[in-house]
Amino acid sequence: MSAKILVVDDNPINLKLVSDVLEFEGHEILKAGDAEEAQIVLAGTLPDLILMDIALPGMDGLTLTRKLKAEERTCHVRIVALTAFAMKGDDQKALSAGCDGYITKPIDTREFPAQVAAFLQLIPSKINHESNQKSHD
Repeated sequence: MSAKILVVDDNPINLKLVSDVLEFEGHEILKAGDAEEAQIVLAGTLPDLILMDIALPGMDGLTLTRKLKAEERTCHVRIVALTAFAMKGDDQKALSAGCDGYITKPIDTREFPAQVAAFLQLIPSKINHESNQKSHD
């Protein structure tokens, strides 16, 4: 299943690696180096999934996640924390901020596509979502 994925990471090497791995899998990749750039991208398009670095310059990834989950236009977009912070409790901080999951860096390039695919499979198809909306109206 091909998806549109926004990768938000201030480290150009990580951004390139994650993007290259996912593009190889056939996904359309949008890139942002910080929260402000991510918001500009999101103003123009809504991705199926956002891979969000936590440690961003300026507004951090958890703050941006809370902001996106609070907005009606972006609240349904699945956000997965992508971070080197792998201390006990960090996963809970990410989930509490509204992240739908957590992947630690450095990524394992062999396992990463399957990890991302698992999060994409959790997204209800747009057709099902629309038909459910009509039945609830």
